[in-house]
Amino acid sequence: MDNSARAGSKPKAAATTKTAKPSPKRAQAPKKHTSAKKAPTAKKASTSGAGKSSRWHTAWRISWQLGLVGVLVLGVWMVFLDARVQQQFDGKKWTLPARVYARPLLLYPGRLLPPAQLQAELEWTDYQSGAVSRPGRYQQQGSRWRIHRRQVNFWDGPQPQAVIELTLVDQRVEQLSVNGKAVPLVRLEPQYVGGIFPSHNEDRELVTLDQVPSDLLAALVVTEDNHFFEHHGISLRGISRALVANIQAGGVVQGGSTLTQQLVKNFFLTSERTLMRKAQEALMAILLELHHSKAEILQAYLNEVYLGQAGRRAIHGIGLASRFYFGKPVQELELAEIATLVGLVKGASYYNPRRHPQRALERRNLVLGLMAKQGLIGQDRYLEVSRQPLRTADSQRVSQREYPAFLERVRKQLQEDYRREDLETEGLNIFTTLDPWIQHALEVSATTQLDRLEARYPALAGKLETAAVITSVDGAEIRAMIGGRQAGYFGFNRALDARRSIGSLAKPVVYLAALRSGRYHWGTLVDDSPVQVTGQDGQLWQPQNYDGKSHGLVPMVDALSHSYNQATARIGMRVGLEQVARTFNDLGLQQEVPPYPSVLLGSQELSPLEVAGVYQTLAARGFVMPLRAVEAVATASGKTLSSYAIHGHQGVAAEQVDWLRYGLEQVVNDGTAKKLLTRFAGPLAGKTGTSDQQRDAWFAGFDNRHLGVVWVGRDDNQPMPLAGSSAALPIWQQTFAQAGVEPLLPTGLPSVVVDADGQILEDGCDGRSMPMPISAIKQVPKPCQTVSKPTEGERKGWLDWLF
Repeated sequence: MDNSARAGSKPKAAATTKTAKPSPKRAQAPKKHTSAKKAPTAKKASTSGAGKSSRWHTAWRISWQLGLVGVLVLGVWMVFLDARVQQQFDGKKWTLPARVYARPLLLYPGRLLPPAQLQAELEWTDYQSGAVSRPGRYQQQGSRWRIHRRQVNFWDGPQPQAVIELTLVDQRVEQLSVNGKAVPLVRLEPQYVGGIFPSHNEDRELVTLDQVPSDLLAALVVTEDNHFFEHHGISLRGISRALVANIQAGGVVQGGSTLTQQLVKNFFLTSERTLMRKAQEALMAILLELHHSKAEILQAYLNEVYLGQAGRRAIHGIGLASRFYFGKPVQELELAEIATLVGLVKGASYYNPRRHPQRALERRNLVLGLMAKQGLIGQDRYLEVSRQPLRTADSQRVSQREYPAFLERVRKQLQEDYRREDLETEGLNIFTTLDPWIQHALEVSATTQLDRLEARYPALAGKLETAAVITSVDGAEIRAMIGGRQAGYFGFNRALDARRSIGSLAKPVVYLAALRSGRYHWGTLVDDSPVQVTGQDGQLWQPQNYDGKSHGLVPMVDALSHSYNQATARIGMRVGLEQVARTFNDLGLQQEVPPYPSVLLGSQELSPLEVAGVYQTLAARGFVMPLRAVEAVATASGKTLSSYAIHGHQGVAAEQVDWLRYGLEQVVNDGTAKKLLTRFAGPLAGKTGTSDQQRDAWFAGFDNRHLGVVWVGRDDNQPMPLAGSSAALPIWQQTFAQAGVEPLLPTGLPSVVVDADGQILEDGCDGRSMPMPISAIKQVPKPCQTVSKPTEGERKGWLDWLF
């Protein structure tokens, strides 16, 4: 019975009062008091029941309202996430760095091509020796070569895969055919030489599903998400399985993420481990599957997944990882290589096959085992492949390295026509002028020579630096460049930015100005005695010869070939500083030449690239051409955006430069660069250079194909016990010996005979023969000196026999 019923029964209420018997008057009081207290209790109980009901309704209403707010918030969040998914995934998915390639190796009958160069350039583009049954292979049998070239997207159009056959005889191409048909010219695949990366340094090579082997797709799905084609972004089965495994292990040992979730995490989110991030990942995975097919998601995953680090580059995607680890495009991967790559998805650093080969081997075989378990490969094939050793390409191979000095020049040239963000994000293909064979020769030569010099002079150990530029004579294309002795270092580029006194490299300009003046020819006698010049500030300029001696009257050609300072200064002052400065500018130097006498001996400071620009004009017979590093630019799809053809102007008359070339040839034949004749037959042209107090050592020289400028010095600009002939020239010599030398062709200038006094003699006279343009002959030829000679059989006296 409830409390309200008991309160309404007065007799029972009275009967239940168990106290000592009071007086009737006092007994009544408690009854009234008890009755008065119980009435309010009944009312209170009734109110409490109603209150509970009210609170429940209020709580339900608040919960309903909060739930509605939550649904609205979730809906808004889903709309936001959906917009983000569609915007980022439907748009440009990745920032693709520009990929920079060397010049393709041109093959044509008659080309100078040592077999060692052909083999090296094939291997530098990841071609392997073997049967040419598929692209990426080459085979040599004596003088006969067969190359199965891959399909190549050149800037002027794609070239299909083809079998190229050629024979090399005496280091020259003799016969050439493509797919069995004789051709006059063919190009090989160019070498990758670096990229122009955005700040995050991500690199990838995009692939499409039809380029990826079916075994790779099957291995990825069976290993990472066996129910990929069944779920809609998330897998409850996978989450449950991972949860049980983690509980049993007492920690996180397995994840339940699908391939779609992994793509969402890598593409949209961070690696942060929070419930909120995980929830966002699941929602975005569902949204991604609502808008995109499984094929689109799988292709994006293949291009996004992180698979390792190559120096400053982060390797993303199967396409680039295939080249990085195995030296081949993804289409050429074998099953063992496929399983190794798929194994890296779980942890690119942990399962790195080069650093942790045993882990990578076990992971590879696990992937193969899963494929066999699912019937994707037969048991026999599983056993065969799983027994193969783990193989990867050398991580230090040439095809994976970059060329910092040259890449900086490429970037600077391109920034004249392209925005920086376009170069870093649009996936452009940059085809350059770099010659890998010459670049390799230059790097090896520089390292070898500096090591040799520092061994000879221990005080210089670790202090010598170098920079060099090599160009093509006919096109002003930069074929090789180093900005320091550590050619792979991304830092201060001395070839572009180190401006040093050029020393005696200025002298050919002085002599060219003298020849152009019409007052001098190579036989003219010049005075190599001490000379003093008073400057505007009253200071005396007193140049001295390198050997500290004076040589009196000498033919002008000898003054150049032996690099006499006093004679050069006297010639320059007589020709005029303005004429010398103008000649510098006519040769293409854009920098202003100060009108100081010291510039006659090279006090002005130029970079190796600027010096190469001046000497390029001399090598090209006076034709001024800007040095260029880029051949063409194309989009990732192969559309040509721009090409950089040869352009320039005739800065100096060709016959005048031909005339100067004779003097530069004498520098090699009998002057300060005659060491070159120990390796080459010539003719070659060159000039050594040593600046004041031997702070800089230079050599600039050219043959019929290439010009090379080499500098050696110290970054602190301190003197060295070295000259241009002992420090810079050996680098040039060793480089050109490997690159191959083609002697200079005759200039075609008519020759005259000059006597010991510098007078031009009539034809047929005995004397020193030297070239001279017809237009430059202003002196009336001097008759031959007649000397009586005894006829045959004439009696000789004792004085005749004596003398």
